[in-house]
Amino acid sequence: MFERELLQLEQQHLLRKPVIVESYHGQRIMIGNRSLLLMCSNDYLGLSQHPALKQAAMSAMDLYGFGSGASRLVSGTSRIHQELEHNISLFKKTEATVLFNSGYAANTGVIPALAREGDSVFSDSLNHASIIDGCRLSRASLRIYGHKDMNHLETLLKDDGNTGQKLIITDGVFSMDGDIAPLPDLVTLAEKYDALLMVDDAHATGVLGKGGRGTVEHFGLDGRVPIQMGTLGKAFGSCGAYVSGSRNLIDFLLNRSRSYIYSTALPPAVCAASLAALKIIDNEPARRKKLWHNRDRFMAGMKSLRIDLGSSETPILPWMIGDTEKAVKVGARLFESSIFAAAVRPPSVPDGTSRIRMTLMASFSDHDIDMALAAVNKIQVEVIST
Repeated sequence: MFERELLQLEQQHLLRKPVIVESYHGQRIMIGNRSLLLMCSNDYLGLSQHPALKQAAMSAMDLYGFGSGASRLVSGTSRIHQELEHNISLFKKTEATVLFNSGYAANTGVIPALAREGDSVFSDSLNHASIIDGCRLSRASLRIYGHKDMNHLETLLKDDGNTGQKLIITDGVFSMDGDIAPLPDLVTLAEKYDALLMVDDAHATGVLGKGGRGTVEHFGLDGRVPIQMGTLGKAFGSCGAYVSGSRNLIDFLLNRSRSYIYSTALPPAVCAASLAALKIIDNEPARRKKLWHNRDRFMAGMKSLRIDLGSSETPILPWMIGDTEKAVKVGARLFESSIFAAAVRPPSVPDGTSRIRMTLMASFSDHDIDMALAAVNKIQVEVIST
């Protein structure tokens, strides 16, 4: 019964299949018998391969085993879950934190808990799919404002006829474009119209801010963004997500967020690895500095080749191609050049904006970056210009 739709996807160059990675070796991966430079990972600081994370996970397994066996409100909360939540609160400079199993679980659990029928949610048009789904699950009135368009958002806030709670939600760093939300303006509007503000800092945690604390630190807005979500599977190199805020907010979510209440807890070993990553992020700012060095070097090279990188401001650099078939061809040619950076196509991005989403890691050497630029230059001439 699925053959027709699968054929249609294939004809539109939208059929996807997972690529099997045999092993990871720092910034390189093995696919089959090929070693490739990994340029589409969110492991920005290269911590997923760090010995401290591996050792922490193994030590926790000796104490707890692997699986948690139950949800957090039954018997799934270990001392190490609490320790991680406490340390994230210190890191984010908030009163409390609650862990979720993924960023998707956080957004689809938190948004429906905060906004209900009769409330209004205001969401950026390029927010992540998990935010979109969380908004739909909430049954609140959904108002979509143009990407980073604060005049449009203010008009929607001003004209909103609902008398219930107003919730503004934005990505901190937009995952497909690499640009940063105008958080100071969002804070101003939230305060002016008595709205809650939630920022999804999945791609900013560990990357932005002097201490890697995300967009709130980046803009100097401590204490003015009541709901901060972030993930542990990107710059942290681990797994899971968190929401940080006031003690009352977190206690409320413990009792109202369905994805928290009804999910088996994260394995303690995962929490231990996240704790180890947090210590490294706190104590080794040189990693973040190297990440930004690599980003700036690669971006300068791409600009010298007159590559369209959209509006990127971060280590996410989208090579904007537009045509889906051509983007797939570019991804294949990069693979032939020992670079893994898959084509991103609709529905992940709007029609006509297919791209190669290239991401930088702190573990890249200058040689890695120069090799990638040489491959891009050759492909630009042979594929894009033809």
